[in-house]
Amino acid sequence: MKEPFRINRRKFLAKAGASAAVTMIWPFFSSCDSQSSTTAKPELGKDFQPDIDLELKAVQRDLSILSGSKTKVWAYEGKLIKGNKEALQTLEGTYLGPVIKVSKGQKVRIRFQNDLPEESIVHWHGMHVPERYDGHPQDVIDSGETYIYEYEVMNRAGTYWFHPHPHGRTGPQVYNGLAGLLLVTDEEEQQLNLPQGEFDLPVVIQDRTFDDNNQLVYLENGQMGRMTGFLGNRILINGRPEQRLNLKAGCKYRLRLLNGSNSRIYKLAWEDGSPVTVFGMDGSLLNAPKELSYLMLGPAKRADVWLDLTNKPEGTELTMKNTSFPLELMSGGMMGNGGMMEGAKSVLPQGSEYPVFTVLANASGSNDYTLPRQLAQPDYIDPSTARNLNAPRQFTFAMGHMEWTINGRTWETTEVADEETVKLGSTEVWELINGGGMMDNDDDGGGMMDGHGMMGDGGMMGGENDMMNNQGMMGNMMQMPHPIHIHQVQFNILERNVTDVDPQLWDAVKDGFVDEGWHDTVLLMPGMSAKVIMQFKDFKGLFVYHCHNLEHEDMGMMRNFKIV
Repeated sequence: MKEPFRINRRKFLAKAGASAAVTMIWPFFSSCDSQSSTTAKPELGKDFQPDIDLELKAVQRDLSILSGSKTKVWAYEGKLIKGNKEALQTLEGTYLGPVIKVSKGQKVRIRFQNDLPEESIVHWHGMHVPERYDGHPQDVIDSGETYIYEYEVMNRAGTYWFHPHPHGRTGPQVYNGLAGLLLVTDEEEQQLNLPQGEFDLPVVIQDRTFDDNNQLVYLENGQMGRMTGFLGNRILINGRPEQRLNLKAGCKYRLRLLNGSNSRIYKLAWEDGSPVTVFGMDGSLLNAPKELSYLMLGPAKRADVWLDLTNKPEGTELTMKNTSFPLELMSGGMMGNGGMMEGAKSVLPQGSEYPVFTVLANASGSNDYTLPRQLAQPDYIDPSTARNLNAPRQFTFAMGHMEWTINGRTWETTEVADEETVKLGSTEVWELINGGGMMDNDDDGGGMMDGHGMMGDGGMMGGENDMMNNQGMMGNMMQMPHPIHIHQVQFNILERNVTDVDPQLWDAVKDGFVDEGWHDTVLLMPGMSAKVIMQFKDFKGLFVYHCHNLEHEDMGMMRNFKIV
């Protein structure tokens, strides 16, 4: 087994300044700690009779995104072998993968072929599937190999998605373009009169940076960019730079929002002050629609938003913007005021205000879709059925020794700690804790960041007047949000504890969280914790949970849990 990806503290301190200026352009990404599985790859099931059978290839392409030179991307390409032709929808002119549409109860076979120059594997984000079909990092396949997925769709109606999951390489592979939507419907949803066809729209929001030759630039801040997470300098919608949806006045729409960015958080609001009407989150419709002044959407989160253009004239423009909130995340530079990385500013700092997309009603039409007061039937887990309701398992996501950790541990390919072993058939509450920054309370006198500076007494950055003091890197650097994703399950959010959240930040974001419904990812702002309840049913095996800031995940903020 390969050793987990680790950062040597002394090497980091020596190289941080130099690496800040390094620009990494596709496809020259460095290889990290991914590992080919030694287990047998799944083969076509002799007794498995799929309702939908399709091919999914990960390929290299040259694509026209901006005017001028084509951009080198990695993309998923799909081909339907068996099933209704509506099961596979190709999005033209974009690097994004196809939209796969399935129904609960259908049997699905997906033949994933890796035509990339490195290992990869596909994770079906939010789906309840057996261990071998979840896309565990140990199951990566080499270039030229094929991995067969065969499973029955057991999920509720919802907006799911798929993306790569090789350890150490998820960030760059997603950034290069590997992502697609997986939409599930069921009988309950089909009884409702929700928008369909051209009125049911994917809206994948991502940030990207391009160089002067239109090539994707990733982690231009080098190692520090990995520590904080990637922020691009422009927003793309469905893989296109126009940031525009051409719709019809007089019609009603379902906008399926996906935050497909590596680490950027969105606070979405209509510029004209109209409420954002949400009726689905992650793995379910809500029981009833919610009207919000803004919506917080962390990485990997999905939201179904209702858009009513019934009384809007042709020519109407509506802009969805990112509203400001006080979470800079070092995007203005490592030390803020003239410091070592002042040149590493993002054009779109985290928490700043900027347009995300514009709806343009450039035609007219009509439809009779409706948004009912009652959507999904309430079927949430009864907390009293949890075996550990009064003593939840606790998982702290924090920085230690220049590594992103969970309960002080980093990624190990197959290792599982005692608190990461759960019983099949059980219902449990987990408390997910954003443990904050880099404080090292070791007794060795040389802590990463003690109260005197980065290297302790007499260290490289160890005084009030040094370039990284309590007002600079130490005070702010790793007070970062963590969007936590748990594989294999959908959970209910029981409560959030915001006692340790900065009051100014909490006041700016508190009205944008939707905790109703079924979730697979929960955004924890700095200092926040959340209790979630879930059931471990149907499948035993090894699954992962991790921060969905993809750079944090790649650096080791991911662990296994095992259902036994």
